[in-house]
Formats: sequence, C-alpha cells, structure tokens
Amino acid sequence: MKKKTYLLTIRGMHCNSCALTIDMDIEELSGVEKVSTNYAKSQTIVTFDSSRVSYAAIKKIITKNGYTVEREEEQK
Repeated sequence: MKKKTYLLTIRGMHCNSCALTIDMDIEELSGVEKVSTNYAKSQTIVTFDSSRVSYAAIKKIITKNGYTVEREEEQK
C-alpha cells in the first residue's frame, strides 16, 4: 500500500450539499481510504492508496462535478 494524503482547496461549492457530493463521489473510487470536505474552509482532505487509485482520478471526479481544484498540497 502506498498511502498518500492531499489537502485540496476547492472553488465552486455553494453549500454543505456540495461538500457531501464531493465526498460521496470520491468515496466510490476503489483505493480511497478517507475523504472529508469542509464547505466553510473550501477544503478537501483525501487519503488514498496510490497503487490502486491515482490523484488524477480523484481530481477528475471533482472537476467533473463543476468544481475547481485551486490548490493541492501533498501532506507528509
């Protein structure tokens, strides 16, 4: 397992329902261990097994739903 965690700044969310949509869609990806989106902070923290799912696939889910990843930072 190659565990990675990213902190993402997300633009385009309008309410807590937007945050829940992001969480539910990312959780469906095989290899995602944990995801938590905070609407008030415009942030998502996602932990995943990079040998099973790519960061690009996670980002694609976010942008597919009409949101923009403004900033991404891998957590050590």
